[in-house]
Amino acid sequence: MRRLSVVLAGVMVLLGTTLTGCAADKEPAAAQPGAAEEPLRVGYQRFGGLSLVKARKAEAAGTTWSLFESGPALTEGIKAGAIDIGQVGEAPPIFAAAGKIDFRIIGTSKPVPKGEAVLVKAAKGYASFKDLKGKKVALNKGSNVNWLLVRLLEANGMTIKDIDVHYLKPADARPAFDNDQVDAWIIWDPYFSLAETPGVKVLADATGLANNREYILVSPQALKSKPGKIREFLKTYREVTDWGIGNPDERVKILAPELNIPEDVARRALDRSAQPLAAIDAAIGTELQEIADGFTELQLIPGKVDIKGRIDEQFSDILR
Repeated sequence: MRRLSVVLAGVMVLLGTTLTGCAADKEPAAAQPGAAEEPLRVGYQRFGGLSLVKARKAEAAGTTWSLFESGPALTEGIKAGAIDIGQVGEAPPIFAAAGKIDFRIIGTSKPVPKGEAVLVKAAKGYASFKDLKGKKVALNKGSNVNWLLVRLLEANGMTIKDIDVHYLKPADARPAFDNDQVDAWIIWDPYFSLAETPGVKVLADATGLANNREYILVSPQALKSKPGKIREFLKTYREVTDWGIGNPDERVKILAPELNIPEDVARRALDRSAQPLAAIDAAIGTELQEIADGFTELQLIPGKVDIKGRIDEQFSDILR
């Protein structure tokens, strides 16, 4: 990582995020033997694997759903006690842990490197990421694309000072990109697929740079008070995900109206981004810890974060 710290000197100021909040002071109460567990409160993002569970209405009765625009927003939902469980990309858990938000990581997915990319206008003639020197690049702060930016800069021998970063949420980045207020947009599916209109070019995706896995986070309170509901939900999540992979045409027809996007857009995004769930284990914890250590060395987060210590393998039998 020494090269990264040299290549990306000064990145902290530009990639800084609000890292506030603290872990709960009280120890969560465990579920009493024989007592009925409260329904699960699920946080999901547009298009993520949980969207299919919701669209098929496969969840247990009483389950509630809360939609979040991005992973950082979802982790704030955990912090606020608004949700019990949700899925995010690889960077949000690290920024959340640095912000003292308490959670555990109980599952993941196979890698999804083609599900995030750098988009540019073809007419501008950019041939590689290096061509973006001095250009305006939009991305969502604290999301999975933060790590992709770090890796792209390192791979191309660039520093953060070589580009003009604009931190915009997807809803703001799309019109900025369409109207040429920024030169490039680093984004994930389905926003990625929605933006692939005539004249838009994929300059690079995460292949060879980042695994871009999904991670399933759960609050410690829910882990203690709703273990049965969590286990039941993970079984459903696994079954629905596997069904979708085995039935891609039916999956598109169900998800497109749920996401309010055309079927061809949904199909393109699903073909490259929908991957099987996977058990969390020490090896994947090490992979995530290496990303966290990279953020720490680059001073993107204040001090070392033990993200590997947030791994909880008690449900891994369901996801293998």
